[in-house]
Amino acid sequence: MEQDLSIPPVIIRPATEIDTAQIMIFIRSLAEFEKLAHTLTATEDDLKTSLFGKEPCAEAVIAEINNNPAGLALYFHNFAAYIGKRGLYIEAIYVDPKYRGLGVGEALLKHCAKIAKERDCGTMDWVVLDWNPARKFYEKMGAKAEDEWVFHTLDAKGIDDLAE
Repeated sequence: MEQDLSIPPVIIRPATEIDTAQIMIFIRSLAEFEKLAHTLTATEDDLKTSLFGKEPCAEAVIAEINNNPAGLALYFHNFAAYIGKRGLYIEAIYVDPKYRGLGVGEALLKHCAKIAKERDCGTMDWVVLDWNPARKFYEKMGAKAEDEWVFHTLDAKGIDDLAE
């Protein structure tokens, strides 16, 4: 199968601390796309600590086309109790609108799947808003929507209230 030379290759590389400002731009853009910008409290300092600090709790990769940042995947490990193995949870996946349709999202998902396989993960999970057109793309990639499970979350105030 020949590569379409009109579509530039997508390069996926691990993010470094130098990428923090770009990661913040992608997160802000994702929050705006998801109509959740009002909930955004993350700062570049938060990202530096969480991704590149002494005890990082998440990892990130940057997708590039022609040396330009085109997308982001942020992920961390969770645990699949029924399987008895860790899973890979994709917290955020984002493709800059000007690079959509060029294989960036597929490259990011495949990269995450390779990491999950290399690390012997039992699952790879992510959450997508029900109105997001990317749902069809994810299903085309083999993901299955869960109908019976309902996602729950506590914000910082909810955590404080519950911890009292």
